[in-house]
Amino acid sequence: MTPTPTPSQADAATVPATTAPGASASEQSMEMLRLLSGFQQSQALYALVKLGVAAALHGGPMTVGELAKTTETDADALGRLLHILSGIGVVARRGADAFALTPLGSTLVADTPGSVRDVALMWMETHYAPFSELVTTVRTGVPAATAHFGQPFAEWLGAHPEHLPVMASAMANMTYGPKDAVLSGYRLPAGEVVADIGGADGSVLARLLAGEPGRRGIVLDMEHVVPAAHARLADQGMAGRVEVQAGDFFESVPTADVYLLSTVLHDWDDVSCARILGRIAEAAPHGARLVVVETVLSEGDEPHASKLFDLTMLGMVPGHERRETEFAALFAGAGFTLDRRVPGPVDSPFAIFEATLTR
Repeated sequence: MTPTPTPSQADAATVPATTAPGASASEQSMEMLRLLSGFQQSQALYALVKLGVAAALHGGPMTVGELAKTTETDADALGRLLHILSGIGVVARRGADAFALTPLGSTLVADTPGSVRDVALMWMETHYAPFSELVTTVRTGVPAATAHFGQPFAEWLGAHPEHLPVMASAMANMTYGPKDAVLSGYRLPAGEVVADIGGADGSVLARLLAGEPGRRGIVLDMEHVVPAAHARLADQGMAGRVEVQAGDFFESVPTADVYLLSTVLHDWDDVSCARILGRIAEAAPHGARLVVVETVLSEGDEPHASKLFDLTMLGMVPGHERRETEFAALFAGAGFTLDRRVPGPVDSPFAIFEATLTR
């Protein structure tokens, strides 16, 4: 039975997490307008990336006129955009007519610590339009992307390879940005061969094997992803000891000592996850280790990145973010016993689960 909230709990539940308790109706209305304007803000940030404004400002403050000339944009519109974005901390005014990039804004520049530049491009170019169908999702359970594209997102992406480079770069952004806190200092379980199943461009495997020259790796993903993996591994100096295989993890996976699944399971429903884990169990020797890097869904009402990631899942794919107990149940169904959870920092939604094939 669901417990009845106390008066204080009930009152708190009516106040948005980003407004102070006791906020007036006017203050709450303004906060709701801020939330509703999110689609406009995301497009403004996209413009900053796509037009090269963030990259230009990375070299130091510039006047609006200089920026407009450098980026071939309209000075009036650009100046208004920068003034608007100064209100959310992405840029800061320097003098009467110049702007500088803030540390937050620098995450929109390629090859900077914590960069999510390519995530910005990916979300706006492949995710933004499908979310116009979120009402369809909530009404029917069909992912918004499927409703928008007329086919599942993964199939649409395979038919539109022009989006694959930015997708691969976005995954690398996540590896060296939001995931970095949980991957930093982590050492894989013992085993000579590590297979990264659904490993995209191999950036996570490359990161984890970088300090372990005695190990070999395998990256398995769909055929249209293989070129990105070859490029990434060559760039990381790992091409000599990481093999790239084209394949379908629903059909078969290679034999290995350790299996890595990095933000793969959240793309799929429980039945599909059971198939993926089942294929691993069929190919793996007894005692093989499973390493799963995933977002762990927050349990409470507090603002949490896992909830925003789950919104992405709701709109784009059949899967969802999961709680620890749900991961344990998936593992057990395929014959894996959960050994431990390696949490990230308090402010990170990511964790690493280790399990052993015991059946």
